[in-house]
Amino acid sequence: MTLRCGQKFGLATRLAAFYAAVFVMSGIQLPFFPLWLKAKGLDAQVIGVVLALPMLVRVIAIPLAAREADRRDALRAGLIVACAASAICYALVGFAGSAAAILLTYALASLAVTPVTPLADTYALRGLAERGRAYGPVRLWGSAAFIAGTFLAGIAVDVLPARQLIWLIVAATFAMALAAVALAPLAPVVHAAAEAGPRRKSLLRQPAFLAVLAAAGLIQASHAVYYGFSALEWRAAGLDGTTIAGLWALGVLAEIVLFAFSARLPPFATPGLLLIAGGIGGALRWTAMAFDPPTALLPLLQLLHALSFGTTFLGSLWFVAQTAPSGQAATAQGYLAIASGAAMAAAMGVSGLLYAEFGARAYLAMALAAVVGGACALVAHRLVQRASEPGQCVVR
Repeated sequence: MTLRCGQKFGLATRLAAFYAAVFVMSGIQLPFFPLWLKAKGLDAQVIGVVLALPMLVRVIAIPLAAREADRRDALRAGLIVACAASAICYALVGFAGSAAAILLTYALASLAVTPVTPLADTYALRGLAERGRAYGPVRLWGSAAFIAGTFLAGIAVDVLPARQLIWLIVAATFAMALAAVALAPLAPVVHAAAEAGPRRKSLLRQPAFLAVLAAAGLIQASHAVYYGFSALEWRAAGLDGTTIAGLWALGVLAEIVLFAFSARLPPFATPGLLLIAGGIGGALRWTAMAFDPPTALLPLLQLLHALSFGTTFLGSLWFVAQTAPSGQAATAQGYLAIASGAAMAAAMGVSGLLYAEFGARAYLAMALAAVVGGACALVAHRLVQRASEPGQCVVR
């Protein structure tokens, strides 16, 4: 009994540390990488193209990584390789000088880093389920680390030249690689290869599954203007780096509270309803952001991140995890990541053009994406309700 409890504690703790390392890097990169790009001389249109790269290359990187991880039953090994390659490639980005060099090296870095999250989520859901542990309370340490990374970068913005911010990202990716090495191996999947082919095909034929992919992709893509240009917008409005970091952190804090209590959500909070809530939250948030809200209102709008991102993330993750066939968990999560990535790539590429032309009014396009995503979630919810066969798309 003592050994078993120790094993539970060890996997959850190592996984929490890994999520922390991953999201420290994200907390630095998402708000402040655009500032580095601007400091390197890139304009808004080119910044939009650069920021769309990770979403584009994941269409190539994630299927390859997920398929190999499933085929070889090597989630941990895949994470180690992806994280180590990310550290090396981001260092190359730091040394890039021209816009073309930045595009090339960032494309390589994106190829390496984009499989990390779907592989990590698959590893977490499988490993924690084997030990009877909930996903949300472990994943929240990643969100907490995101806040730490955001504040670290926010302070750095005020004391370091913007052209040096890239090295904070590089350091974070090396920490991520070390945390991946520390992850514990998982028990092997039995007969995974024999079941993969036919079940994967039937999964893609489920209308509810496809509706969830569309809903998650659109609602998450509605964050494109926020991810790409909120720091620039707020900086231009006179907010300092620490205040910008605080606003980002507040949104993530709302997400943390949701994750902390995710195992205690009531039974009626199905994946479909969580996705609908995400669409409503996104529509409200981006509509308000489009009309230059006063600084005092920004904290309240940031709390809507618990809906626009948090419930969307949990709803789609739970749906996909519980409909994934045996031995195809990474591939199923890969489908979700690809759908979200394709939508985000389109939105991020367009966001640069919209922001350059319309400024904050670009958020109205994001509100529309959230509304359409919420409609897709409603379709998925109704399809699940109408399902007659036991276990057909009925998940929680």
